[in-house]
Parts: sequence; C-alpha cells; structure tokens
Amino acid sequence: MNDRVPPTAPVPLAALLRHPALGLRQVAGARETDTPVYFVHTSEMEDPVPYLLGGELLLSAGVHCPEAAGAGTYWDRYVARTVQAGAAALGFGIAPVHDTVPRALVEACDRHGLPLVEVPRQTTFTAVASAVWDAIAERRHVELRRVTEAQQSLATAAARPHPVPAVLRQLGQHLGAWTALFGPDGAELAAAGPRPPREARTALGALVTRLRSGPSSAAGRATGAAGEELQLAAYGLGGPAGPEDRRLALGVCAPRRDGSDGAIVGVAVVLLSLLTARRVVAAEAERTAALVRLMLGAEPARVAGLLSRSLEQAGAASEGPERVGVVSEGPERVGAVSEGPEGGGLWTVVRGRRRGRVRDDGPLATAAFAAWLGTPLVDLDGDALCALVPGEGRIRAQPGWTLGVGAPVPAAELARGDADAVRALRRAVAERVPLVRHGPARAGGVASLVDPDEAGAHGRALLAPLNGAPVLLETLRVWLSLHGGWDRTAVALEVHRNTVRQRIARVEALLEVDLGDADVRMELWFALKWA
Repeated sequence: MNDRVPPTAPVPLAALLRHPALGLRQVAGARETDTPVYFVHTSEMEDPVPYLLGGELLLSAGVHCPEAAGAGTYWDRYVARTVQAGAAALGFGIAPVHDTVPRALVEACDRHGLPLVEVPRQTTFTAVASAVWDAIAERRHVELRRVTEAQQSLATAAARPHPVPAVLRQLGQHLGAWTALFGPDGAELAAAGPRPPREARTALGALVTRLRSGPSSAAGRATGAAGEELQLAAYGLGGPAGPEDRRLALGVCAPRRDGSDGAIVGVAVVLLSLLTARRVVAAEAERTAALVRLMLGAEPARVAGLLSRSLEQAGAASEGPERVGVVSEGPERVGAVSEGPEGGGLWTVVRGRRRGRVRDDGPLATAAFAAWLGTPLVDLDGDALCALVPGEGRIRAQPGWTLGVGAPVPAAELARGDADAVRALRRAVAERVPLVRHGPARAGGVASLVDPDEAGAHGRALLAPLNGAPVLLETLRVWLSLHGGWDRTAVALEVHRNTVRQRIARVEALLEVDLGDADVRMELWFALKWA
C-alpha cells in the first residue's frame, strides 16, 4: 500500500465475502482473510493503473475483453498491472459479457496472488460499493467510540492519586500492550502490562535512545516469546529534543497495531507530558526529602548528601543550600514552602508503611503522594513514608499503605507531632487498619485539672527507674496504648510476643508495680504523657 491511501478504517475482504446480501465468492488468488479494502472502483479500462490509488476492490465485467479475446496473455497482463497499481482484490461480474469467470483470469490471479471475487448476476456493482461504504462507516464509528472511551479512561486515570502508573495501566489495557516510562538515561521508571521478552525490551530501549537525536517518535519490530511479531514504538514526552535531551519517553510493545491505536497513544503522550513535566522529579524529590528531615530534627550532616545530589542534578549549585523548598507551578500546584520550622501556622505529620509487595519508588511516586496529600514536603524512602502537611490537613486512607497521622502542631513542636504520628502508625499496624489519627487531648478533660509542671515532675519521678532504657519506655507506652494486647504490641514493635512479655515484666520489676492493676496502668499512662 502506498501513502496515497486515505487514513480510513479498511474493511477486511473476508467481511464482504460473508455479507449475506451480496453473495460474493472468492475463486482465485491469496486467501488472506484480513486483506484490507479501503474503497471500491469500477473500471472497464484495459490498463487500470492510471485510475487506481491502491487498496481498492476493483470491479469489472470484462467489457474491455470479449470472450474471444480472453485467451493468450491478455488476462495475465491485466492482472499484473492491477497488482502493480496496488489493488486489494479484483471483483468480476457475471453478465452481461461473460457467463462465467474466464479460466485464463483465474489462472492469472493465482499466479500473481491477487484475490479474485466472483460477483453473481443478481448483485449490482452499486450494491457492492454501498456495502463497503456502510462497513467503512461502521468501523469508523467503532474506532471513534474506542478512542473516546480510551480518552475518558486515560483522563480519569490521570486524576487518581498515582496518575502515571494508572495512565500506563489504562493505555496497556486499551492496546493490549506492555507500556513503560523511561528516564532521560534510558532507565525504566514505571511499567504496566505483560512483560515482553528481554530482546523486545532491548530493542525498545534502542528506540528510546534514538529519541535523543531529535525525532519525537520511533518505531520498530521484535519477536515475541511465541515467535509472533511485536510492534514497538517510542515517544518523547515534553516537547522537542534539545542539545542534551533530558526528556522522559513512553515505550509501547504491542502484538498488533490498529488504526485507532495512534490516536489513543497520542492522548496518553499528552497526559504523561503534563503529569511529568512540572511535577517533582529526581532533584526536587531529594531536596524535599532533605527539607522534611531537617524540619523533623535530623542533623544537617545526615541530609547533606541529599542536598548536594539534588543541586548537582538540577544544575543549581550556585543557588545555595537555602533553596531546598519546592514550589510547583501550573494547574498541578500542590503547595509551597515559604517558611522554615520557625514559621507560624500548624503542621500535620504523616507517617506511613507500605503493605504488600508492590513497589512504586522514585520521583514519580513522590509526585503522586505530593498531589494526593496536598503538599510537596514528602519523604518517600523505600517502604517508609513521611510527609508534612500544612495546616489541619484532611488525610484519607491510601490503597497499599498503612498511615499514622499526628495531631496538628506548631512548627516549633514538629518533633512531638512526629512522635504522635509514629505512635499512630504503630497502632494502625497492630490493629490492621489503613489509618489511625492521634487525637489531641480534649479541652476540659481530667488533664486540664492538673498543673502541667507538677504533672511533668511527678511523671519523671515515677518513671525515673526506666531512665536509660528507652526500649522499655516505648514498649510500655505501646502496650498501654493497645490496652495490654500482647499480640498487637508485638506487631506494632515488630518483635516476638514473648519479647513483649519479658520487657513488661522487667518494667514491673524496675517500677515495683503491678501492671495488672487498672489504677496503676492509668497512672503510668498519665506519667508517660506528661513526663
């Protein structure tokens, strides 16, 4: 087929042969059921080449060749020229000139591999053309509906908490393909769908590398595990390549490629470009993690490595270490950091632990959490999450994660908010619930009747025998918060239940109390809160 064929949805020749009202019958030529027919052309010219574009079902009643002239090489020349013109098939009408399909024409079509279809006497050429146009219109309608549905599902996926993996999954489902997002260095950042063989992934990686030389897309082929041919394509995200192309790239590996696939991929390319262009990338993610850790009291030396790497990656070493905040731009702005730990306002600390084996690390996952929580202050470290949400953020459960949310605290008390979030996370893990919030003390409660200084002094004196034993203090705190549950305390502390029993027995011995007494447990609980 040449490039003059219009970008319409073709009709398989087999669909016309099955059409009950036409009565067509293939009598010679290649028997491929997926031979595409783009349109119908009727001609009685001896040489059809000047009048064909390619892809036609050429209809003829043989007027240009009477029965007496049907022998010899006439039909062979006619078929050869028809094949040269790129016709999809030849339809030969019975009557008014010929009572049957000429034998020489049948033999010529077999030699040249041109499908030859017998059009019965009662079927007009107009009926054949009308059936083709109707079928093309129906297939076009189906393609438009498929593209529309794909566009809607891709847009919905882009609005989810983890938009990039969701878009890749939806794209893979619509194309029946493996889809992957590649970084500027060719590393695979995220993927979805059945993973193809190593050879196919290597070939796709080579296409991604080619994008650095300037083209916005590249295509190729590879062989699958079962020997089938796989269609490969790579698309650059975020505009044309520069001298040092730092674009991400979308890779697609599919067993087939339909006419509407290009439109569906085009929608995904636009969405992925928007999702990745202005969100937190590697440098910003590391700067954000460093800021979160500093605000929670980490020593500067422990985060210096994150800061230096992020400044190198961003090419902004001259801006100084003070520019560690992240300000997102555009419609996906998720918040800005304008104040340090000394600033006013409240902060909510969120701690999280991943459930299951599904891993979604890297800057894309960090960006997803930033959008979901409404803050760029996210530190995603493997299976652990820590985030600072400005104000009294409304934190909701997140699939695949167990979360602990601290009570809102001023910036000067972030350490206390973090400790509350850690305890809430331990409770959530122990109780096997997706989210636990640490509630602040109720105004007007019993605690309000006690002078804080006196309560603190009493608590420190009561717990003095445990000084220097932070493990015992934390075990006592968790055990009391979980109402003396041995198994749940063991889960929260990630130790064996016998270890919990041994520690609590040691606490009883050091404090010289009976923890089976509810009054003792209550007094110790208040001491832990005030000490």
